[in-house]
Amino acid sequence: MNEIAERVFRRVQMMFWRARVLSVDDSATVQQMQVKLNDLETADRVRLAEFGLTSNPPAGSDVLLLHVAGDRTAGVVFASNHQPSRPKGLAPGETMLYCQDGKSVYLTAAGGIVIDAKGQDVTVNDAGNVTCNCSGVYKVVAPGGVQFDTPLVSSTGDIQDNSGSNTKTMESMRKTYDGHNHNVTNVQGGSSTVVTNPPNQPE
Repeated sequence: MNEIAERVFRRVQMMFWRARVLSVDDSATVQQMQVKLNDLETADRVRLAEFGLTSNPPAGSDVLLLHVAGDRTAGVVFASNHQPSRPKGLAPGETMLYCQDGKSVYLTAAGGIVIDAKGQDVTVNDAGNVTCNCSGVYKVVAPGGVQFDTPLVSSTGDIQDNSGSNTKTMESMRKTYDGHNHNVTNVQGGSSTVVTNPPNQPE
């Protein structure tokens, strides 16, 4: 009886094991990892992750192994952590999606959602329509300029340029243009051509 209990105890002991990632093969339908269990033992293990979320942990990441029924030949990786790149200091209830070089999508407790691209490009591919609904001001800060590769730019409201110093809008300038007039001097008859003075309404 003691021998059976000891075998069961050993199986329970071996159910969970901590290891370090040596390499990752992410080319198949299931991710394969080579992990180091201790100084004398390495193993190839399948990694299981949540549906809809995938990652490739860098070498040196900590992983937790589950050995089914304590069988060391039937283990899977089901948790991972890379200590150098893990963000720290999150408040209760906060969540962050991050990668090794520091890019992140941060769901904060008080400041909304913060996307940090670390100076890299952000690309949206194969979108049908892109709609952004906001209750406040939609602001774009782009020191390099804004480019539109489109046959038409439309707005349901008015448009204003040089907003820091200009009070005129496209609508007000259009009204000025539609109603503006010129003084005509030196009127001549016949086939003469007369050049008018500048408009009385310059804006």
